[in-house]
Amino acid sequence: MTQSSGKPRNLRSDIVFTFGLVLACYLAWLIRDVLVLLYVSGLFAVVLTPVVRLISNIRIGRNQPFKRSAVFLLLLVVAAALTAFAGLALPPVIRDMQGFARDMPSRMPALIDRFKHMPFADRIDTNDLSSRLQDFVSHAATYLLLSISNWAGRLFDIVMGLILIVYFITEGDQAYRWFLSFFPPQQRDRLDKTLQRAEVRMGKWLVGQGSLMLILGILSTIVYCSFHIRYAYALGVITGLLNIIPVVGAAISVALALLVAAVGSWGAVIGIAIFYLVYIQVENSILVPRIMHNRVDLPGLAILVALLVGSALAGIVGAMVSVPTAVLVSVLIDEYLVNKTAD
Repeated sequence: MTQSSGKPRNLRSDIVFTFGLVLACYLAWLIRDVLVLLYVSGLFAVVLTPVVRLISNIRIGRNQPFKRSAVFLLLLVVAAALTAFAGLALPPVIRDMQGFARDMPSRMPALIDRFKHMPFADRIDTNDLSSRLQDFVSHAATYLLLSISNWAGRLFDIVMGLILIVYFITEGDQAYRWFLSFFPPQQRDRLDKTLQRAEVRMGKWLVGQGSLMLILGILSTIVYCSFHIRYAYALGVITGLLNIIPVVGAAISVALALLVAAVGSWGAVIGIAIFYLVYIQVENSILVPRIMHNRVDLPGLAILVALLVGSALAGIVGAMVSVPTAVLVSVLIDEYLVNKTAD
């Protein structure tokens, strides 16, 4: 009697567990955008925590005035940098776009004539191209108004992400201990040490990636200024910032720089293309092995796979956090699957 009464109870528990698991997966799929935002914010908080600690350790005499306000000081510096960039870089771009839209009808014949001298331009219907350009310019305001809602949503996500990052940095220890409480006591210490090693490696990734971004930003600005490219300083900053996205960021930077240079002269286009070809070779053969490999300790194939998976799951944001996520996964695999040590 006891054995027969136990089987239905186990079967019911299995059914309830399976139903609960399916329901949890369905709910996770419905709120996947929120979960991605939480994960990205938490990951950036882990990566930025060493920077906050470094700021909090600054001493003036015997006092540490930045101990409690290190996070807000970091946000203030970032906000000031973004404000300065927007104030210096955006007004010339906006003025030129307004002037371009105003003078487009009169400049169209000259642009079409220049386009005809490009290679393979004879295969393109220039009349159709001219009509399409004029239509785009005339409806540019409509396109801008239609995209305001999308930009507003992105801005809201950015603001919420910043708030979550501040929360995770300031009160992340409590959330971390709460997370560890779900594991048995005999496994918590091992998991804690493993995650701490991952945090150290992700912090090293931040230092290495920041170094690569700074190098590319400075060199790009010098090259843009030497070729007298419009918005040279703004393009240099954008090039350095986009380098945080592996492969994709560099491709966007190259396309943007070449597009701006093409407005001036084709000699500048060739010079910038040569610069990027040389820099990519130097970065892949010298800078990345010395800066990133020793800090991240990930093979190039793993970084590429992480980039593809991250961009497929969450687009540009997923590509940005793909490398630190790969570092976290690598540490967990190395601890629980590769190292077969006896407890």
